[in-house]
Amino acid sequence: MNEKMYYTIGEVAELLSESTSLVRFWSQKFPAFIKPIRNKKGNRLFTVSDVENYKVIYHLVKERGMTLDGAAKRMANNKEGFDKSMDVIASLRRIRDELEEIRETL
Repeated sequence: MNEKMYYTIGEVAELLSESTSLVRFWSQKFPAFIKPIRNKKGNRLFTVSDVENYKVIYHLVKERGMTLDGAAKRMANNKEGFDKSMDVIASLRRIRDELEEIRETL
């Protein structure tokens, strides 16, 4: 990911491969973890930290099948553990992608 200061709702949605309405919904459901600022036009802008929290929420809700309340409780109780596990998951995905590329070239 490009280290920008702020991401628009559309950029966050694209990173997650989800709709902007879901990104907006999650920002309302996870106010302790997602704190968008607003520009002069009133558009939401998200920090890198917000984007990382969206990735954790996505993992818990979409990939692990947790409820929104369950995901919020899990994040509140284990913030550091999720940061580490998300790093591991991201690394494993990169390795998988590289191996698939190698397999295709063989």
